[in-house]
Amino acid sequence: MTKAELRKKYLQKRQQLSEAEYLHLNRLLCEHFFSSIDLSFLKVVHTFLPIREKKEPDTWLILDRIRREFPHIRISLPKLNVDGKMENIYFEGMHQLEKSKWGIEEPRQGVPTPVEKIDLVVVPLLCLDDQGNRVGYGKGYYDTFLASCKSSCQKVGISFFSTSETIDDLNEQDVPLDAILTPEGFRSFK
Repeated sequence: MTKAELRKKYLQKRQQLSEAEYLHLNRLLCEHFFSSIDLSFLKVVHTFLPIREKKEPDTWLILDRIRREFPHIRISLPKLNVDGKMENIYFEGMHQLEKSKWGIEEPRQGVPTPVEKIDLVVVPLLCLDDQGNRVGYGKGYYDTFLASCKSSCQKVGISFFSTSETIDDLNEQDVPLDAILTPEGFRSFK
């Protein structure tokens, strides 16, 4: 299937989740994150904030626990700048956030995160194939960002669905993930 077809299919699947299913799947994702990823030597974790209307995985559960249990880790959040490019800003607190025109909570200001400092990126996706190639919303922000990350940076996708779709229209800009986190567990592609 093409990315557009897969995007439509998986957006629909997410919207069909009941509130109880959504909450349960988010708890499982959080449990698997902390049981599968060694955070002890990481200094900077980059994560997206969920668009609740699109039933994206609730990364707040992960972010809040990192802040409580791993105070040595700094959190970095994405922000789309006026040029339509993604920049990374250190998260300082809720006072820093505002909703963008797309309904995404973003830091309105803050200290930029140098991309070479990021050790792990939690990547949004709709589905993926068996090689770690993902389908996102189709704007290419994350592929551009992931291509600029240092080679040792872990790129971990997060999804409610364990997919192994065939993506017919991959291209050279697509950056494969290192691993996927689903309610069933953690799977590495390396």
